[in-house]
Amino acid sequence: MYNYKTVFYTLGTLQIVLGVFMLIPVLIQLIYNELDSGFISASLITIVFGVLFFISNLDHNKNIDLPQAFILTALSWISIAIFGSLPFVFSKLNLNFTDAFFESMSGITTTGSTILVDLDNTPKGILLWRAILQWLGGIGIILMAITLMPIMNIGGMQLFKISSNDNAEKILPKSKEISIRLIFIYSLLTFVCAIFYKLFGMNYFDSLTHSMTTIATGGFSNYNDSIGYFNNPLIELNAVIFIILGSIPFISYIKFLSGDKKVFINDAQINFFIKTIIISVIIIFIFLYSKNFETGTLLLRQVLFNVVSILTGTGYVTTNYSEWGSFPLIFFLILMFIGGCAGSTACGLKIFRIHILYKFFVMQLKKYIYPRGVFVLKYGDNALNEKFISSIISFVFLYIIIFFIITALLSISGLDFITSVSGAATSISNVGPGLGGMIGPNGNFSLLPDFSKWILSIGMILGRLELFAIIVLFIPSFWRRY
Repeated sequence: MYNYKTVFYTLGTLQIVLGVFMLIPVLIQLIYNELDSGFISASLITIVFGVLFFISNLDHNKNIDLPQAFILTALSWISIAIFGSLPFVFSKLNLNFTDAFFESMSGITTTGSTILVDLDNTPKGILLWRAILQWLGGIGIILMAITLMPIMNIGGMQLFKISSNDNAEKILPKSKEISIRLIFIYSLLTFVCAIFYKLFGMNYFDSLTHSMTTIATGGFSNYNDSIGYFNNPLIELNAVIFIILGSIPFISYIKFLSGDKKVFINDAQINFFIKTIIISVIIIFIFLYSKNFETGTLLLRQVLFNVVSILTGTGYVTTNYSEWGSFPLIFFLILMFIGGCAGSTACGLKIFRIHILYKFFVMQLKKYIYPRGVFVLKYGDNALNEKFISSIISFVFLYIIIFFIITALLSISGLDFITSVSGAATSISNVGPGLGGMIGPNGNFSLLPDFSKWILSIGMILGRLELFAIIVLFIPSFWRRY
């Protein structure tokens, strides 16, 4: 039998923290004369549940084992999405629970898909709450990716263990040691990003909310036209820089502050990530330039911004790239799957898996050419064995299978082919906008059937938690083993 006390004690703590954050939008409501009881009611309910979990499990064991890590990971994100939907339910937007839960899940998983139709006139408190959800989701996934997932051996994430001696019983102590530094770095980047947004023309409120969703690579904006609303090259450049900063491994910042001044240059994952951005921008720019889209400088600005936004799963847009033609749309669909770096706020398959698979295929070709040759597959300073490669391949295979399942279910609900395919891609890769007229860069998800919204919500959490963290809980042998 499990000792669930540690799990529910931690869940209670998270609910209390979430409830406290719900009071922050109340201050904005007071400033903009929009005060109502929605956030206060939601906060009280959330804190009460959190206190009950907290108090009833005070005698918990401070260590956490492997199965508890899986259970805690799944329950924490699901519970936060449920309670995070309460401010939407209690607001004056008249949202049903499906829409409220979809918006909350999209926020906490930093997906950025929205069902809100008129963002330009949405109450400031709700806009801030959406940004807070994404900001919390961003730091949450960083902490989980660095402390829990390497121990859980999910899809090659064991490559990023803090040290080779990490084991399941050390999860909580290790997270306590590193969490403070990560939260400080994350908060500092958010603050600096907000300062530059303000200097480049945003008002205080917009600079606050957009900095939170930028560093979280979430993509929630306060306007229907997203970042394109500002039509400001400096704001767009600032967004690109801090999206990239949010998409590289946060453990690299700690290594840099600890004395490794060349970590950003020597890290294989960061190098491949930057190369992917540069190559993608060049490909799309040359294609559009040859088709006489815009002038050179403006076109480069649009291509750079939207490539970075889509690749990292941020989902900000500055132009309707659906009008760029079939090739850019297919290319963007591929970028949705690739994603950013492991240990960052970015989503998708993660760049390190793509890089390792590339190296693996190259090695296989060399074996065909030199049958008697001995080749060792390395990633950075790590030699990779067959078991590790198998975990990468199985993860990618499962990712593709789930993508097709979600696509099929969306088609069954009555959606057209482009909407179904891009909707599945944007949910499992946590990107935000899809393709086509309905959920594309100029659309939203409000017109989708409720069934589709629930399918997409499931896709969001599966993608955010690296698939196996959720799926393993539905395997009977997992429960029998422990």
